[in-house]
Amino acid sequence: MKTPPIHHTLAPRRAAAYSSALLMAVLLGASAGAYAQDSGPIKIGMVFPKQGPSASIGEYLSRGAMLAVEQHGKVLGRDVEVIFLDESNAQAAQQNFQKLVDEHQVVGVVGANSSASALAMAGVAERTKTPLIAAGAAAREVTGANCNRYTFRFQATVPVQMAGLMPTVEKQGKNAYFITAAYAFGQDILRTGQTMLEKSGGTAVGIDEVPLNTADYSSYVLKIRSAKPNAVVGGLVGQDLSSFLKQWNAMNMKGKIPFYEIAVSDTDFWDVGPTASTGTYVKPWYYNDPANSEAEKNFTKAFTEKFGKPPADKAYSGWLSMRSLLDSIDAAKSTDSKAVVQALEQWKDAKGAFPAYYRQWDHQLIRPSVIVTIKENITDKWDFFDVDGHTSKTEEDTLKDFGTKEEVGCNMPSL
Repeated sequence: MKTPPIHHTLAPRRAAAYSSALLMAVLLGASAGAYAQDSGPIKIGMVFPKQGPSASIGEYLSRGAMLAVEQHGKVLGRDVEVIFLDESNAQAAQQNFQKLVDEHQVVGVVGANSSASALAMAGVAERTKTPLIAAGAAAREVTGANCNRYTFRFQATVPVQMAGLMPTVEKQGKNAYFITAAYAFGQDILRTGQTMLEKSGGTAVGIDEVPLNTADYSSYVLKIRSAKPNAVVGGLVGQDLSSFLKQWNAMNMKGKIPFYEIAVSDTDFWDVGPTASTGTYVKPWYYNDPANSEAEKNFTKAFTEKFGKPPADKAYSGWLSMRSLLDSIDAAKSTDSKAVVQALEQWKDAKGAFPAYYRQWDHQLIRPSVIVTIKENITDKWDFFDVDGHTSKTEEDTLKDFGTKEEVGCNMPSL
């Protein structure tokens, strides 16, 4: 449903002031359109999956983001209006980002569950000079070779998360089998995991790149069983991961060969259920992590009271991504895109055990991820994980994990 445009009117007593302001804007080279954004609600775009295998992830991302809007209240003394469009695939995400800019004149956009969508949307963000917070994408290119001044990213990159996971994988032995999704995220996991495995003297005894929305994984499970690896490294997404784990269990493979993956969502396992869930994972956040800050605990409480269940990690991703954008618009004291970008580059959430902020030269959120393992005995319908630790313990170590400018490959253009 198309959101109707908001028409701005001026009271008579403001006419003279408006004329003076408009003249000043022209003299300064500013656009009259920028002035028109100074009244009415501040519009924020949101692009997450509403349908398909990642719909449940999109639901949590959007719920977390909307809770951040609710908790934040007014921005620059004005109401916030969120226009939520679908991320059914990368092309649709790109088109909907453009629609948010052209038809709704949004100040910024929070979105992109998938890496493919993030990369597609980032091009529009740069071209239209519209800040984008990519809440879910993990492929390195988003803040690496394809980085730009208008794109920020919440999720830790694949190399950072794999660096936290592979030492655990390698403890199982030197042979691993990779089963990954056949798109940017899965390809990055495969490329990174193979490189790390080979550096430690290991070997990939099998590789399967699986199309998205695969329903039957039985043939893949049989290939893994035949290869007899020491560990399986996955790179499956949403419903695909759920389908694989259910069939893995149905074919009596649970507990036979350990399974590992990064960037998973709680919703995957809530769908699988306690019987079939298995493995060790790196994920951005866990609602029952003892290291969570008071703000995060309060977020968990508020989300649970509102929705009757605790927040998945994706809800947290949406929440913190939206928070950072709203905070930065306030800090900029303006809806001007350049001012908002500069405020995002200065934004920092320093209240918890692990400070979170966007690194200025690549706009990657710097924060450790959590390492979790499925509980031996799941007694709670939502609490599936034991927390093993975090990918790093200090801010200095975290920065090292996220790599140097040369390693990341981002050459950020100026505003």
